[in-house]
Amino acid sequence: MPRGDKSAYTDKQKRKARHIEDSYEARGVPQGEAAKRAWATVNKDSGGGNRSGSGRGRTDTHVSSSRGGRANRSGSPEQRSAAARKGWVTRRRNQSS
Repeated sequence: MPRGDKSAYTDKQKRKARHIEDSYEARGVPQGEAAKRAWATVNKDSGGGNRSGSGRGRTDTHVSSSRGGRANRSGSPEQRSAAARKGWVTRRRNQSS
């Protein structure tokens, strides 16, 4: 299989790469760079090509897509509240200087 050949990828992976590429292009990234980033993201999420068929390849972990947002907050609600109060006090003190 020549380098860059996408035949080992499932239809879902190809579709995902197209959507990611379109998103990058909408943000002004050149087409070639958008394609590279899209396939890098698909490879990161799924570990590369997974030929379709029952029991073939590895299941997608979606690690990068599950990071960030509310699901990945650090600390308990009390700790976050205390950090917010501390930041507010610091900003208030620095503002009056």
